[in-house]
Amino acid sequence: MSGMTDCRVKRIYEPVAEDDGFRVLVDRLWPRGVSREEAAVDLWLKEVAPSAELRQWFGHDPERFAEFRERNRDELDTNPAFTRLQQLTADHERVTLLYGARDRQHNQAVVLRELLE
Repeated sequence: MSGMTDCRVKRIYEPVAEDDGFRVLVDRLWPRGVSREEAAVDLWLKEVAPSAELRQWFGHDPERFAEFRERNRDELDTNPAFTRLQQLTADHERVTLLYGARDRQHNQAVVLRELLE
């Protein structure tokens, strides 16, 4: 990868790996049952998470994911926290976006990675 950050997505409940690089939690709420020590989060960027309204509407329903992705992207267009995340990915060789959701395919971290790439 020439000058491109390697951006990964990972559940916060998975073990910390040495090659995670800079670990950013992108959930608005701290994940249940994870201590701050275990999480080894470099930055909790809760402001980059979807709005409460959008999160509740989505409800982790895979059938709503396509529309969730569009609405989430619209929110991120005007979100200064997303600009900060872009800067972080420029500053670090690898960034791992952490999330708490059970669904690995349908969550905001996946949307963020798509936008960052």
